[in-house]
Amino acid sequence: MDQATNLRRLVLESDGVRKTRTIAITSGKGGVGKTSFAVALSIALARDGSRVTLLDADLGLANVNVILGIIPKYNLYHVIKGKKKLKDIVIDVPEGFKIIAGASGFHQLANLEAKQRQDFIEAVSDLGEDDYMIVDTGAGISQNVLSFVGAADEVIVVTTPEPTAITDAYGIIKSIASQAPDKPVRLVVNRVQTVSEGRKVAERVINIAGQFLNIKVENLGFIFDDIYVPKSIRNQKPFIVSYPKSKASSCIFIIADRIANREMGESKGSGIAGFFKQLFKQESLEAD
Repeated sequence: MDQATNLRRLVLESDGVRKTRTIAITSGKGGVGKTSFAVALSIALARDGSRVTLLDADLGLANVNVILGIIPKYNLYHVIKGKKKLKDIVIDVPEGFKIIAGASGFHQLANLEAKQRQDFIEAVSDLGEDDYMIVDTGAGISQNVLSFVGAADEVIVVTTPEPTAITDAYGIIKSIASQAPDKPVRLVVNRVQTVSEGRKVAERVINIAGQFLNIKVENLGFIFDDIYVPKSIRNQKPFIVSYPKSKASSCIFIIADRIANREMGESKGSGIAGFFKQLFKQESLEAD
């Protein structure tokens, strides 16, 4: 951990308001590299000295464990059924961060009674506060996805230069704008061939969102199309670990730096317990 990271943490913890920043990673369509990005970002932030938890909230395709080459024995379902404590399902991975396997457990959260929800929030609080919780949501604009996005402090939308991906990225941003217009939204363009392509795609999405949705989307950066990414997925080892000097890895480290350097100037995170409280609140509204 470098001196700047140490100082940043000391300042934040000394004021007694250390709260985890929750960042939802989402996309308008599947197949744009959302989960690979979520895993790589978690690793990059952890390597900078941050404490990171990655929550696998993709209810359809829980692929975080696949990319990391691990098979979780337990997930949130076992916690909700009372078979395991929340701390028992948190997995420390060799890459330096923790993961929480969600899987079918999230479907059960909506059915919890008030006392059960309060117990769950207390269990979450017992985990302590990390610097970041990265939430890997599903793709598309289902209510499940929008619930996780709405509960997070901020959102990163991942797209590619493909016209359908750009259109779908606009669709998810439109849904976010209608439900949470003040939510900070940032954009990452994956699999670009050139710097110019990454910039043009970002400008197109940002300009359209500003013009038609009156929402400010920030360009967080781009990731080069890189042969080492699919190769690493086949080997079930993150590309940022296998090929840390690859073009894609370099882009991830730049994006992680941009996220970390915003920490001091922006509003403080709501914390992991705050994330689940907000998630419960939204589910209650949907039920009504």
